[in-house]
Amino acid sequence: MSRGVLEPLTVGRVIGEVVDNFIPSVRMNVTYNSNRQVYNGHELMPPLIAAKPRVEIGGDDLRAAYTLIMTDPDAPGPSDPYLREHLHWIVTDIPGTTDVSFGREIVSYEAPKPVIGIHRYVFLLFKQRARHSVRAPPSRDRFNTRAFCQEHGLGTPVAAVYFNAQRETAARRR
Repeated sequence: MSRGVLEPLTVGRVIGEVVDNFIPSVRMNVTYNSNRQVYNGHELMPPLIAAKPRVEIGGDDLRAAYTLIMTDPDAPGPSDPYLREHLHWIVTDIPGTTDVSFGREIVSYEAPKPVIGIHRYVFLLFKQRARHSVRAPPSRDRFNTRAFCQEHGLGTPVAAVYFNAQRETAARRR
């Protein structure tokens, strides 16, 4: 199972640029506007992603706590991502087998607004060692998923998915 799940994350350079290789162990579904599920590498239009998505988490333990991170490794643009990464959302203390509405939002959702090029928006799910153990970072810009996870003892992801988005031009809106 894991090779097929990881391949698009490797091809999309999520594994390598954002996180190290990992073994997926928890199901995670990300859905915008109640009907647009996020699939690795698919493109979503900016109006569709303006409001925060519903994120359902599997697992088999309601007592387990998870942290969800949404990040853009292509800020401000994919050819020169000098702000890598830009943090869009963090929810912590999400009980297993529920969704993010049961967690604690420590960094509010910021809608993706790509200006230059095609950006990857990555959702990463981590299992926490303990509840209330993850604190908000000082800034959204120059966020580093690996360093943040090391600081908070989160280890490697248990699930990940990403989508692409680009600025909507007048011609593309028609």
